[in-house]
Amino acid sequence: MVLSNLEPKSVFRFFEELCRIPHGSGNTAAASAWAEAFARERGLRCRRDEAGNVVIWKEASAGYEDHPAVMLQGHLDMVCVAGPGVAHDFTRDPLELEVDGGWVRAKGTTLGGDDGIAVAMVMALLDDGAIPHPPLEAVFTVDEEVGMLGATALDGSDLRARYLLNIDSEEEGVLTVGCAGGARCDLTGTFPAAPGGGVVCTLTVSGLQGGHSGVDINKGRANANKLLAECLDQLPGLRLISLRGGAQDNAIPGSAEAVFLLPAGASEGRRPSVRPDPELEPHFSCAFTAAGGCGGPALSEEDSRRVVRLLLDAPNGIQSMEPDLPGQVRTSLNLGVMRLEAGELSLTWSVRSSDAGEKEALIARLEALAGSAGGSFSRRGEYPAWPYRKESPLREAMVRVFRRLYGREPKVETIHAGLECGILADKVPGLDAVSFGPQMVDIHSDRERMSVESVQRTWDYLREVLREL
Repeated sequence: MVLSNLEPKSVFRFFEELCRIPHGSGNTAAASAWAEAFARERGLRCRRDEAGNVVIWKEASAGYEDHPAVMLQGHLDMVCVAGPGVAHDFTRDPLELEVDGGWVRAKGTTLGGDDGIAVAMVMALLDDGAIPHPPLEAVFTVDEEVGMLGATALDGSDLRARYLLNIDSEEEGVLTVGCAGGARCDLTGTFPAAPGGGVVCTLTVSGLQGGHSGVDINKGRANANKLLAECLDQLPGLRLISLRGGAQDNAIPGSAEAVFLLPAGASEGRRPSVRPDPELEPHFSCAFTAAGGCGGPALSEEDSRRVVRLLLDAPNGIQSMEPDLPGQVRTSLNLGVMRLEAGELSLTWSVRSSDAGEKEALIARLEALAGSAGGSFSRRGEYPAWPYRKESPLREAMVRVFRRLYGREPKVETIHAGLECGILADKVPGLDAVSFGPQMVDIHSDRERMSVESVQRTWDYLREVLREL
């Protein structure tokens, strides 16, 4: 066990157990079975539904029988991203954990601290008979990272909690009390490929920071899919063979690649380039190679220009800011996935907004873009915004405990990212929710890491909050 010497031992033990189980979005059956077996082995009432969500109940400890029930919630799935040149099969391979200077990370891949650490903390609570607590309802959802599909499918009719502790935030000392709603949008189109001659070339942009398409969208990080299109626009006579960029719609793509034909002689001295901010993207690189040869099936020059123009015209990034909350994003989108294979084009965006009207207007803009390109459009994985609650006894209690433990005020904010709190609040009337968590950085990227000391502090804080409630 790589994490066996870390404190709190019980939390890191369960976290490492989960990391040995492949649990990317859409591949959580084994993780759900593991959570269900955990409950059965301890004699705890539980249920697992057809979607794979697992709910576990634990009776109140002595003296807390009359206290309102508390829902503890996290999701079982993770975003699967491997670094350049890293061969990792997320459907089969366990994560390779390491401890590096007080941080836990996975070698060359995402760590899944979002949201495996929530699962681990909740299991450690359920496994410990000495921690005072009200009645507990542990809710482990699936497929949160691909549209909160598990939470949407969850039957909440047997849930009685008044308070929800969602452990799915990544900045210690921050209490999140509202979030944006969102949707995933897909554009598809067919462009006939025909044999053609010329020089086979490859253009790759890589080394970008990437990151979370919600919490990092305001940090000025470049989108590899958009940068690649800017480079391709500089090449006359271009005939596209393939495009590949990004792995998840909710992760800012850090690399993208195009394979294409150029007329004989046109590739000589050709070095298309773009220049993202070097302070924000210090490791960016743009590589162009001309392999020679006679080519093969490729889009026509006209259709290639249409595809490049579509990528250039595609909206991306911040669209508006909150007028009453300085520095906070209201509406954004991320062109996270780009594919062109055998003439079949597909683009996927993650759209986010705390304003339902702006969200719908942005989605309509994408649909119009698809129509102008002769393509098809669809939307999926929608989830509601979680509105700020003016009166919140839970928030007041958590602020009170934080102040008592640390002698300072926590930061209370809404975020421009999706959380399951809004969906669960719709299913359990009157549910009062707050999201929090330990310090993690660069989530949804192969640089993701989680602070060991912050996990300990967050664990202590969670136990004191339960004692208070």
